[in-house]
Amino acid sequence: MSDPVLVALRGASFAYEDGPTVLKDVDFGIREGHALALLGRNGSGKTTLMRLLSGGLRPRTGKLSLMGQPVSYDRKGLTRLRTTVQLVLQDPDDQLFAASVAQDVSFGPLNLKLPDAEVRARVEEALAALDITALAERPTHLLSYGQRKRTAIAGAIALRPRVLILDEPTAGLDPDGQERLLATLAGLRESGTTVVMATHDVDLALRWADDVALLTPSGAYTGPAAATLARTELLAQAGLRLPWGIAAARLLRAHGLVTDSAPGPRTAEELAALVPPPASGIPVAD
Repeated sequence: MSDPVLVALRGASFAYEDGPTVLKDVDFGIREGHALALLGRNGSGKTTLMRLLSGGLRPRTGKLSLMGQPVSYDRKGLTRLRTTVQLVLQDPDDQLFAASVAQDVSFGPLNLKLPDAEVRARVEEALAALDITALAERPTHLLSYGQRKRTAIAGAIALRPRVLILDEPTAGLDPDGQERLLATLAGLRESGTTVVMATHDVDLALRWADDVALLTPSGAYTGPAAATLARTELLAQAGLRLPWGIAAARLLRAHGLVTDSAPGPRTAEELAALVPPPASGIPVAD
């Protein structure tokens, strides 16, 4: 049995006022428990799609459904949606506004009018999940870029959403910061949060995601990460290149070095496993 679809757009189109149509007749769903990478060229509609899924925008045509039920855009309906689906924008400064980290993370739970004890528990849980407990009282304007990103994500997960949507979460982070963030996302997934990541990095998408969605001028195409990222024609439509792992595997096969028919490795370790060990008895030069 396939995993349930938590949130979905069906036949959805959107155009900004006095602007061209950004998305047209989009069918898109987020399956529970799947890490989903959303890819496409600049202007393909990734940010618009994420805002539609989180209720920040309303489709001009089509509908948004939450756990199989149409979303109503009144206060009650939007509160239900936003406690289930949370969007974290690419620039954390677009979301941080409180004086301290703890105050910022507590905003969502307080807005739900939860009891004080519940608010404190959620803040402590979110700070611990993002490894920023030590920053609780630090003014947000004194945080590093990576710390601000973590604070913005903590504010989202303090609402305990079932779906967390991240817009380019690794952008602007150094390699160590990226690895720490990916480890954090792995922990969130283990705790039951479904994570969606918009990115331009096809190598990261291949390594991290279970599924990928490619936004192209002809529509949105979703499928298993390795198989979908091996579809050269779709990648070209989306303005993307082949992930290095898939390209390397194809080159090795072309030279008869590997016979595995899998689409390609996700990591350097998986690539090494594809290559047969050197034959024994090969003379070594003095």
